[in-house]
This record gives sequence, C-alpha cells and structure tokens, in this order.
Amino acid sequence: MTTKAMAVPSRQIAFVVDLNKCIGCQTCTVACKRLWTGHPGQAFMYWRNVETAPGQGYPRNWTAKGGGYKDGELQKGKRPGAADYGVPFEFDYDGRLFQGKADRARPSPTPHSAPNWDEEQGAGEYPNNHYFFLPRMCNHCSQPACLEACPNDAIYRRVQDGINVINLDKCKGTGSCVEACPYGKAFLNMADLKGNKCIGCYPRIEKGVASACVAQCAGRAMHVGFLDDMNSSVHKLVNVFKVALPLYPEKGTKPNVFYIPPAFGPMVEDAQGNLTNTPKIPLAYLEQLFGREVGSALALLRSERSRKMSGMPSEVMDTMIGVRSADMMISPLT
Repeated sequence: MTTKAMAVPSRQIAFVVDLNKCIGCQTCTVACKRLWTGHPGQAFMYWRNVETAPGQGYPRNWTAKGGGYKDGELQKGKRPGAADYGVPFEFDYDGRLFQGKADRARPSPTPHSAPNWDEEQGAGEYPNNHYFFLPRMCNHCSQPACLEACPNDAIYRRVQDGINVINLDKCKGTGSCVEACPYGKAFLNMADLKGNKCIGCYPRIEKGVASACVAQCAGRAMHVGFLDDMNSSVHKLVNVFKVALPLYPEKGTKPNVFYIPPAFGPMVEDAQGNLTNTPKIPLAYLEQLFGREVGSALALLRSERSRKMSGMPSEVMDTMIGVRSADMMISPLT
C-alpha cells in the first residue's frame, strides 16, 4: 500500500480531451514547448505531445515501461533512454540558405527516432487501416506514483487545485519519479539533475485562465475545469454523462486527465468495398486504453449524436461541441 501521507486538495482541476475532435495539429504541443521547456537540458522534453494511436508513442514504447501501482503496491518501472525520447536534431538551414551549400538541408545528428516518429501510421491493412490522435500530458493524478516514489519529498499536490508539482530546491535528481510514472511524463534534466514535469499551467489557472494547451487548441478538443464545479463541462462529461474516461486506469494512479473515446470513425469495408456496421477502430483496443466502461460511453455518444442529427436536443452533444470556447474552460476563481 502507499505509505506517504498525501495532501487532499480542496478542489481538483481536471482536463478532458475529445478524441473525436483532435486533428493532430500539434498546436498544443508547440504552445507548451514554447512556454515551459526552452531551458538548458529540456530540448528533448515534451510535457505535452500528441501521439498517433496505435503507435509507439513518446517516450518510445512508454506503455511497457512499468511503474504505477499493482494491488496497491508501488511498482518501479524502467527509465527511458535518450533514443526513446528521440535525440534532438537540427537542420543546417543557415548553410543551405546563406552559405551556398549545394546539398539539401539535412538533420544532424541523423535521427532514428523522435516524438511521434510513427505519425499517422496506425494499424491494420488498407482499406481497413486505422488510427487516431492521442494528446498526452501529466495526468496530475490523485494517487501520483511519482510523489510516492520520490525519496526526498520533492513532489507535492497543491491544496488549492490538486496539481502535482516538483519542488526543485528539494529535488536531488534521483530519477525515481521517472521510473515510477507509468505514463512516461516525468523527466530528468541532465543539465542540472532536476526532475521536470508539466505544472498544469498553474500560474494561469490561479488567474482563472485556461492552460496553454487548452487555450490554443485549434479544434476545441479540450476542456479544463474543476470537478466539483457542477456547471463546468469537465464535471458534466466526467461525472454526469460519464463519457470521459481515464487512460490506463489499471495503473492505479487515479488520473485527472480524461478522454472522450473516438466514437464516430469510419466503418470496416468488406471485400467488395461495401461499408459494414463495424468500426475500424477495434473495441478491444479502446478497452485496453480506457477500460471496460468504454463500451457504454461509445453507445451513449452514438445515441446522442443520432438524437442531435434528428433535430432532438442533446446536452451531451452541446457540451462536447462547445459553441462558446468560454464554456469549455475554467471559470474565474473567487
């Protein structure tokens, strides 16, 4: 069982990602990268990234790294290597454009992997190949394995919003958080031997402003709010409609990032090219990601979409559509 006494926040911030609306544009990735990870030793870090699923993900094969909890016991996972993150590379644009080099601009060092290296590959054979985009960030878990694993008590939960943060003054660079996080979202900065991770844009949250990833989402695929705010889209999608589910809930960390599973994708084609009633994305794969509850969530989503398309009211669809971006974001704090 867990041994550390963890602060119980007065409120819990949560994020919902609608996988039916994510277009893989990486705008959230760029917004986060530009805002938070431009310091020495952070070039390889993507606190926020958008993966192609099925796929290897970032860091590479993170789903097999271990960590989290099993039967209530903390599990020590593997620490990804530099190749798993993808060694950062640069293009010699200066030589090509301004120094007259004849060769085309090539990346250096030669890359062999990178974040989303297998972008849009997915799985299956044409014409029934399939994929979807999976944005990922620190889940700001209610039972964070990183906090439990830290030997120096450098990780804590903020009592005002439940965001998990690393106190860099206490961090000794053991990397225990990297090994314990089952989602591969804790990092070790080798420049200063400090743990780094997403901070939930808490300076923005404190001002009632949405995190950068939510605010910059081009497809309005993201929601952020407090789970106890009954008027928030996050509360409705997670607690009322129950169509937003955590990723790999069996890891035992109680994530506070939730996903609306892809329910409206294309259907399987038979040998004659006719569409069947079977979705291309296998239910078994979605159950692997989001648990057994995904079947009922998919059924409700498809039913509510049919209602909306027939002209009947649907609060579920209205909440997901988010005609006003303000309805999808955090309410000002009081």
